[in-house]
Amino acid sequence: MGESQDKFLSNENSMKIISHLGVTLTTLCVGLQMVEARAEPADYVHQPNIEFGEKEVDFKMGSFKQKNEDRVSAASLGFGYGATQHWFSELYVKYKREGNGGTKFDAIEWENKFQLTETGQYPVDIGLITEVERPQDRNEGLEVKFGPLFQTELGKTQLNANFLFKRNYHAAEANAMQMGYQWQAKYRWTPGLEFGVQGFGEMGQWNHWAARADQSHRFGPALFGKVEMGTRQAIKYNVAYLMDLSSTTRSNTLRAQVEYEF
Repeated sequence: MGESQDKFLSNENSMKIISHLGVTLTTLCVGLQMVEARAEPADYVHQPNIEFGEKEVDFKMGSFKQKNEDRVSAASLGFGYGATQHWFSELYVKYKREGNGGTKFDAIEWENKFQLTETGQYPVDIGLITEVERPQDRNEGLEVKFGPLFQTELGKTQLNANFLFKRNYHAAEANAMQMGYQWQAKYRWTPGLEFGVQGFGEMGQWNHWAARADQSHRFGPALFGKVEMGTRQAIKYNVAYLMDLSSTTRSNTLRAQVEYEF
């Protein structure tokens, strides 16, 4: 009787968390007047879980186009390592191209991810991401980004929601801490092909959100997959086409990520 009751309470708590997650995502993404996307075209959705001892070569790219503006493209190449069961560290070099200009070195980034709960121990897995970026343009100072990562499972569906905070320190111009978010939902159809949706947004100053016309919200369909290549070797990919719903911007972003794990 006690075990059945515990199982019932656990399932009830899981549904409450999933329901709350859905409400949060809806609040962020529906009914807002959306404009200029400030997130990097090659941004990707962080996930909280870590594989100890895993090494990876990670390539990301993206291209963003807003009505009446030049296209902006970005790419990054990184190498990462699961140093412990709860810490993954990765170093990136980043490039950018604007309009018809050439591709230029943009920044170096050091990313560290921490897994705060054991996978599957609780209804929601929790992690923490921290990033330090040194732009090529020294006037931009030093960009620091951090925030909590959340992931849960509902049958074959995986849900992610991340809340990120960033600020440029020692920049030529004063700036306040900004808040953004990421979310993702995917259905595990087969290991080689999963499908779902992704979303990215920028809310403005963390403690005083910008007016709706100055916020950024993009979302769209996504494909995912993992191809096993042998012991501890695999290629993972995800690709998404993101849009905003604003009648004034009509922006679109095509982004992709490919990882070789070994």
